[in-house]
Amino acid sequence: MEVGYSILVSSHSVMFGFQKITNLETQQAEIVAGRYGVIDVVDGRLRHITLRPWPKIVSVWESLGWGEYLHRHRPGDRCRIFYNQPRGSDRFLALKYFLTTRGISLRSFHAALDTLDEIAQIKQSVAIVCEAANLRLNERIMRRYGWEQHTSKPRNYIKRFYGSYPVKSVPFVISSRAELVTS
Repeated sequence: MEVGYSILVSSHSVMFGFQKITNLETQQAEIVAGRYGVIDVVDGRLRHITLRPWPKIVSVWESLGWGEYLHRHRPGDRCRIFYNQPRGSDRFLALKYFLTTRGISLRSFHAALDTLDEIAQIKQSVAIVCEAANLRLNERIMRRYGWEQHTSKPRNYIKRFYGSYPVKSVPFVISSRAELVTS
């Protein structure tokens, strides 16, 4: 199966370079090939992963303005994680943006983070990096989820794997590989 940026050849849902992943077990080759993606979790369950043809670039306005507005005004229990696999750093993932709705549950939060860890395992990534713009995310909270200070910049964090991937934080949220909801 050949995966490219302008034309994706697959039996799965593909539209204009975007590809929807609905089964982490059978679509591992697509996940490995896709450099940029969005994890979509609804009501504590993985809904799908959308592979994107370009990276997510986040601005301060989007992070602190638009994201905060969406969080306050969108009801429901939903979160989306945008991640990139930077060119030249094939063994790393970057958590670029974490967008939540007003009613997000801890179960959905954990399901999204567990899915990101699972993608890192499928891609054999050695670490995930992020720059936490939300001031409510402090070092204690980040440490609780396996992240540690990465650089001298106070908001840069890294979650290191080096072949040892974490056990899911909520084992019943996502069963073997992934339990997807369809809607």
